[in-house]
Amino acid sequence: MGEIYVSYEYWFAAGQLILAMIGMGATLTLADFKDIAKEPRAVFIGTCIQFVLPPLIAFSFISLFDFHVGVAIGLALLAAIPGGTTSNVFTYFARGNVPLSISITGITTLGCLVFTPFVLGLLIIEHLPSDFVMPTQQIISDICFTLLLPLYVGMLILKLMPKYADTISKWCIRGALLGILFIIVGSASAGRLNLSVFGSTNVMIVCCFIITLLIGSVLLTKFLGLSKPDRIAVDVELVVRNVNLALLIKASMFPASALLLQDIGDMVLFTALLFGGIQMLIAGVIIFKSKKSSTTDMVTNN
Repeated sequence: MGEIYVSYEYWFAAGQLILAMIGMGATLTLADFKDIAKEPRAVFIGTCIQFVLPPLIAFSFISLFDFHVGVAIGLALLAAIPGGTTSNVFTYFARGNVPLSISITGITTLGCLVFTPFVLGLLIIEHLPSDFVMPTQQIISDICFTLLLPLYVGMLILKLMPKYADTISKWCIRGALLGILFIIVGSASAGRLNLSVFGSTNVMIVCCFIITLLIGSVLLTKFLGLSKPDRIAVDVELVVRNVNLALLIKASMFPASALLLQDIGDMVLFTALLFGGIQMLIAGVIIFKSKKSSTTDMVTNN
């Protein structure tokens, strides 16, 4: 399995992202973006927080702390990508503003075509080997053909085959999750995921990074006066990032077959996967707290 993964890492990453975006697109229509016109202030604030806060926090971590270059690149990559495909689902279970979440996801997904390579170049160019060439065109091409195009295909499926769209969406999401599982198993069997090499300090750094993202979002959304459902949507959107895209960009920048960059690539991969696991736990905590708060409010009102 390890040898197969090393040889076809890019296609594993591309396949799981394509499936995830088709699955997401098959649940969306243009009407889902009505919040852009209905609540422009909330959409504007949420989008600005999504574009500005993660890069600022990643820059602070990279500047203040001395850790492995692969972890620094991993944090920069996570800061440069948009919200994840499951953020809307988590927002729904947390009783947040789902249309707002969908609007922010859509805008940031489109915007990442320019935003992602720009932020990556800005944050990590000094930390890359002197002979490394940032594959900007490859990253833009990947975003177009494995993120935006499958998203459009999914929306087209919903429009043309509404009876089958829900089933297609579910199986595509399951396929994407299976793809990530293959990446984890393949990486581990190839010796690319080694917790002892990654180190407990780096684990703490990734944990602190995602917690700082959440705290920053909570403070900003409260300060700017967003309603509770809007705050939940923005908070979840900020924490649940598109790790699927991060895995693909990692495969483009540091392919598993490139032995000279193996050490850096392995640390980037571990950082992205670790963040992906932690974000699910935090999203679960947000859902639990939101439901508990709603229950308390109902009891108080009665």
